[in-house]
Formats: sequence, structure tokens, C-alpha cells
Amino acid sequence: MNAIRTSNQNEDKIFTTDFFLIFGALLFSALVMYALMSTVTEYARSMGTSATIAGLVSGIYIFGGLCSRIYSANALEKRDWKKLAIVFLSIHFLACIFYFFANNVTLLLIVRFIHGLGFGASANAIVTIASAILPKKRFGEAFGYFMLGTTIAVGLGPYVSGFFYDNWGSFGSFSLATSFAFLGLLCILLLDISKYEIMHNSEIENTIEEDREELSLEEKGTFRSFIDKIFEIPAIPVSLFTGLTSLGYVSILSFYRLYAVEVDLVSAFSLFFIIYSIVLVASRPIAGRIQDNYGDRIVCFTGIIAQAIGLFLIAWMPSAITVFICAVCAALGFGTLNSACTAIVTRDTSANRVLMQYQHSLFSVMELWDSALHC
Repeated sequence: MNAIRTSNQNEDKIFTTDFFLIFGALLFSALVMYALMSTVTEYARSMGTSATIAGLVSGIYIFGGLCSRIYSANALEKRDWKKLAIVFLSIHFLACIFYFFANNVTLLLIVRFIHGLGFGASANAIVTIASAILPKKRFGEAFGYFMLGTTIAVGLGPYVSGFFYDNWGSFGSFSLATSFAFLGLLCILLLDISKYEIMHNSEIENTIEEDREELSLEEKGTFRSFIDKIFEIPAIPVSLFTGLTSLGYVSILSFYRLYAVEVDLVSAFSLFFIIYSIVLVASRPIAGRIQDNYGDRIVCFTGIIAQAIGLFLIAWMPSAITVFICAVCAALGFGTLNSACTAIVTRDTSANRVLMQYQHSLFSVMELWDSALHC
């Protein structure tokens, strides 16, 4: 009896060695993205390009991630997660090295696109592996802790990268990103995935068999069936909503350094993402409980209003105070909405479609809007 109780406690335990390794892979991969998103725009501008081309340099990374997500998700369904994760993260790591040789805008665009391919595919692999590692009985709680890796990266990445860029130029920023990418790859190399892969595949196969029984002969082989393999149709409305709300945040992320110089608020903007992260870490658990107890709309409406207020103030009356207010509003807006919409889009999905919902429908549409903004 005691042995059974101990076994159940181990299965429900969140903070294991494997959790910290997959958390590290997410954290360091996300740090690469957010560390380069703003400084690479400034680097492109230093080459004499226009703001539009500099925005394209930043946004094509996200477009590359969008292109890779469909292929990588389908590849991960065929298992062998660790091998695929190592390949994807190796591309991610090597692309960081290529930045040192991108001495013109054309080469920089190519490197950014390849880097985006590696990031999108590796992000899919990390989330897939995490879905098997996190305890099923505490999945929502564990997934919240897991996603704090992205939250930390949002605040720490731009701040640290900006410091390195200001002191050591593009070489410092690219060296930092390369170090983060290597650490992410190392976390996956140290992770033993096989035991989780076997259990997860068994669950997925059972769910797929149940779905096949419900699928009529007329539906098999139809165009709708083909589309369903790529996109989760019910997730598209939430995805479009999230994509629209992400426009304000990604505009800040990509151009805040240039805007800070223009309005002479460099010191204030250096604290923007630190404040954003602190508020987001504090507000996410509260927002989650409100969403569970009072429904989705109150969280979504509050997030929209908060983000609109922050963006309006920083555009209409830029000052240190409004920069700090905007950081708080961005956390309550985009940061909270991102988490809330992820919960909405995965809540009522069968086991074999949860990752498709999360990977394809939500973030792919967000990335599409991000690319459109920069282009």
C-alpha cells in the first residue's frame, strides 16, 4: 500500500530533473528569440536600411517559424522525439553562428529565415516532449510553471541583449544568442525521453482508434479531412483574436529601441520588460483562477482594455511614467490573453489533437500576424 502511494506521488510530482531540463530547453530557446528580436532590427538599421526593411529582417524569423511548424508537427507524430529535437535545435544553434558572417541585409534575411525554421521546429519538439513529461493529474498547473520559461525570456532576453549590444555591439548580442542556443541543445541532449514517449504514444493510439470509429466512410479522403490534418478548425476564431491582440505587443518588441532613442527614453525602456515579467508572473495565477471561476470573457475583455490603454498612453504622451504603465498594461493585456487563449483552445480537445491545436492554430496565426506587421 505504501509503495502504491509513493508511486502515485512520484507520478504527480512536477519539479523533477526531467522537468527542469525541458524547462531549460524552452527558456534558452525563447531567450534566443527575444534577445535578437529587437537588436537585430537595430543591427539592420546600422547597415543603412529603412525601417521597413529592418522590420522585415525581424519578422522573417517568425515567418520561418510558421513555415516549419506544419512539417515538424507531422514529423513528431511519427515519434523519435529526441532525434528530431536534436536536429531542430542543432539548426537553431548553427543559425546563431551564421549571424557573425551576415555582413549585408540579403545574407541577414536568409540567416533570419533559416533561424526561424529551426526555432519553430524546435519549439514544436519542446512542447511535444513537455506534454508527455508533465504529470497528467496536475497538467494545468505544471504547464503554467513550464510556460514561465517564456515569461522569463520575454523580460530577460531584450534587457540582457540590449546591454550586450550597447557594450559590445552586434558581436556581443550574437555571442549571447549563440550561448543560449547551445544551452537549449544541451538540455535536450541530457534528457531521457524514451520512457515518456512509450506511455504517450499508447495514450495517443487509443484516442486515435476511438476517433476512427466515429469517422464515417464518406468523410475519409475528403478535402475537409485533409485540412483537419493541418489545422484544427474550431481553434481558428480564438487564433484570429489572439493574432489581432498580439499586433500591439510585437510592435513594441521589435521597435522599442529605435522609438526609445527617438523620444529620449532609453533608460525608462530598459526597464520595460523587467516590469512586464514581474507583473505577468504575479498576475497569471490570479487571472487563471478568475478564468476558471468566472469564465473566459472577463479575462479577455480586461486584457483588451488594458493593452489598449497602455498603447494609447505611450503613443500619445511618451514619458517614463507612461512607459512603466504600458509595461503593466502589456502584461495584463497580451501576456494574460496569451495564457488565457492557450487554455481556451486546448481545454476541450481530444488527446491526439491538443498539440495540433496549440502548435498550428494558435501560435501559427499569431506568427502570421507578426510577419504581416513587419512586412
